[in-house]
Amino acid sequence: HRTLVASILTLHACVFSDVPQIDCDIKAAKIINPEFIAKCPAGCQDVKYRVYGTDIYASFSSICGAAIHSGTIDKSGGKILVQKVAGQSGYRGSFSNGIRSLSLPRWRESFIVSEGKPKKGVQYPSTLEYSSSKSTPVKGKCLVYCKVDVCFLIDGSWSIGKRRFQIQKHFLKDVAQSLDVGVAGPLMGIIQYGDDPSTEFNLKTYANSKDLKNAIEKILQKGGLSNVGKALSFVNKNFFEDSNGNRGAAPNVAIVMVDGWPTDKVEEASRLARESGINIFFVTIEGPDENEKQNVVEANFVDKAVCRTNGYYSINVPSWFSLHKVVQPLVKRICDSDHLACSKTCLNSADIGFVIDGSSSVGTGNFRTVLQFVANISKEFEISDTDTRIGAVQYTYEQRLEFGFEKQSTKQDVLNAIKRINYWSGGTSTGAAINYAFEQLFIKSKPNKRKIMILITDGRSYDDVQGPATAAHQNGVITYSVGIAWAAQDELEAIATDPDKEHSFFVDEFDSLYRFVPRIIQNICTEFNSQPRN
Repeated sequence: HRTLVASILTLHACVFSDVPQIDCDIKAAKIINPEFIAKCPAGCQDVKYRVYGTDIYASFSSICGAAIHSGTIDKSGGKILVQKVAGQSGYRGSFSNGIRSLSLPRWRESFIVSEGKPKKGVQYPSTLEYSSSKSTPVKGKCLVYCKVDVCFLIDGSWSIGKRRFQIQKHFLKDVAQSLDVGVAGPLMGIIQYGDDPSTEFNLKTYANSKDLKNAIEKILQKGGLSNVGKALSFVNKNFFEDSNGNRGAAPNVAIVMVDGWPTDKVEEASRLARESGINIFFVTIEGPDENEKQNVVEANFVDKAVCRTNGYYSINVPSWFSLHKVVQPLVKRICDSDHLACSKTCLNSADIGFVIDGSSSVGTGNFRTVLQFVANISKEFEISDTDTRIGAVQYTYEQRLEFGFEKQSTKQDVLNAIKRINYWSGGTSTGAAINYAFEQLFIKSKPNKRKIMILITDGRSYDDVQGPATAAHQNGVITYSVGIAWAAQDELEAIATDPDKEHSFFVDEFDSLYRFVPRIIQNICTEFNSQPRN
């Protein structure tokens, strides 16, 4: 009897000790299991653990942060039940249980959290499977959850030859099989390039791997040069359209197959494609050796083309006869959503210009508070040459460009530049400052970036603000006005983009500015979500 009781107690202890622990920063997208119970630690309410959505959360939210936001647990942690659900057309941010969640455009996968009680008859995993761990292919299929829209740009030039063109097609069929193509998972289309690119079939043409493989086998070689730059431009302008099966909620991935090296330049076309949210990968086969590099049109063409130059987006294969070895590594990379850094979101697709009142009424101490407010907004964004860019103008009667969009290329660079801004002191000509910011910052903005001006002032302007603000609005600049103390409400509303209540803010004291950071970020993301994806 004692032995039986001891066994029961041991079993009971094992059942509860088998609940896997997860850290505060773990995102749902990192865990493959579709449904699981996990235990969150204490302290996951910190703002650095970002949450996107309300009730239903985007999969790159912190799981434990979402659990606190939903009220399932409090900041002391606890057990939760997580269930993966379909991607949503949009996620609404809100403030709940001490956590400000953000709005987000449509996303490929979601999850919901509830109390960590097992459902009757359901067996939950004692260990969780993470997408960064190695996956074992079964019958040619990859076990990693994967929902991506993939375009292969295949080399049809004469240099490749008939035999290697057949090897390339066999590789594509292996990838199609491993991806397990389907409407709920990855979709795949193919463009063949030579002198000019042409679409063999788009994303919606084939909805399963079997039909896709049959279609690949029937592709005929075009011949011609290896004009990769022209092909990337074609992809950016034509391929990822809704009419071609682009799903929006799935990341856009372009994989360029290159025999040797391109016969045209790729840098500019690649940059525009990256800035449109396309994750570019290169698979180069039998690349140039030291003696051949003098014949290459554009040196370091791979690094100039891929999404990031960290080695993740490029695979160099020494021989066509070893191409089959990179099927699984490539599939694993394109299915790891956390690494697809070029996907467009509200946090990585804007040019944001701060217009800062440096007049005498602000004072040195309050000016530092304003700069901290600027820094707090800036650090919420993903900042780089091809992601969100930040610029700043300070004004009194006169105006001064503190730094332009092209000046700082990392988040730390931007934060350091903000710290270096020196208080000017003088009058308040806000209208002239808006004109100056437009000419010095936003005229130089990239065409596929959202142009956002955030103007901060503590008083009434000595000049007209209506005309300059209207001109900025008409030229596509979304303007937020933030007023403190003696700022005039009528001017703040004139400066702000309609609707005023979403773009105009006022506080009595400088020390209260920090409260607007989450609201401004949420409004930027909500507005991004409501606009068509370019």
